[in-house]
Amino acid sequence: RCVPVKVEQIESGEPGLLRVTSKSTENGEEITGEYNTVILAIGRDSVTRTIGLDKVNVALAKNGKVPTTDDDRTNIENIYCIGDNAEGRPELTPVAIQAGRLLSERLYGGSDVKCDYEGVPTTVFTPLEYSCCGLSEEAAVAKYGEDNLEIYHSNMWPLEWTVPGHDSNTCYLKVITNLLDNEKVVGIHYLGPNAGEVMQGFAVAMKCGMTKEHLNTTIGIHPTAAETFTLLNTTKRSGGDIAQTGC
Repeated sequence: RCVPVKVEQIESGEPGLLRVTSKSTENGEEITGEYNTVILAIGRDSVTRTIGLDKVNVALAKNGKVPTTDDDRTNIENIYCIGDNAEGRPELTPVAIQAGRLLSERLYGGSDVKCDYEGVPTTVFTPLEYSCCGLSEEAAVAKYGEDNLEIYHSNMWPLEWTVPGHDSNTCYLKVITNLLDNEKVVGIHYLGPNAGEVMQGFAVAMKCGMTKEHLNTTIGIHPTAAETFTLLNTTKRSGGDIAQTGC
């Protein structure tokens, strides 16, 4: 991990060129790289050390986050923490809203339903949007083992990209399945237009236990980018070509 120290313009114009100097937060090493585009993500800190949690002995992590159990309970039985200050939870507004609603229903409505923090869909609204739900490939390998996964992937060429002549192999999607559980989908990833709209529906399907067979037997809506999920047949293990030549 590192933080930026200096950003210098080397070339003006489009796309231009920037030299970024950053410093490692672990050993102080300076790292320099040159890029066309630089995004500054400021981030936030958990300001929890000055609100009296020490008075009631609530434990804090080094970063100020509050460790919780799977039912959002802190180390103190009757104190709970939800939202961005909870350690290891996605810092997303809909997650905090859902966690709060479910917590109130458990405390006062007789429910036992806990918030699902693993199956959270999210989207990065960059010019080329990215969305995902479930595990990343790295997290899936760590959890299930590489040999127990089948990973399907493909490039795609959205219809709206054909007229302006955009690159037919910029967009990409990936489905990660667990071979030990009937190829249940444990992660789904999409890089392309309208990513948030595409992923919301698949997030519901994953909550219902979607498998690769469900995708295979679903009729796609043509011509859409999302239908590519129903046509995936190339695995990363096979090393097969995933390039596309048409929508």
